[in-house]
Amino acid sequence: MKIKITKPDASLYEGEAKLVQLPGTGGLFEVLNNHAPIISSLKQGTVRLIDNEGSEHTFDIRGGVVKSQQNDLMILVQ
Repeated sequence: MKIKITKPDASLYEGEAKLVQLPGTGGLFEVLNNHAPIISSLKQGTVRLIDNEGSEHTFDIRGGVVKSQQNDLMILVQ
């Protein structure tokens, strides 16, 4: 799935991933390929993703929002 993680002043990650773990305000959750459409707020924590080569990437965030639809994930963070 296509992933874009961006802050107001910079792009943190843009590429493909097979798993994304997010700190939702209701608890930690994961998004995989073909996930149902979702919009969620994010709390302070760590965004963790596994790219298609199997490498892990982590990003500490202070909060944000995520939108996922048709294997296209947009994560806007602070």
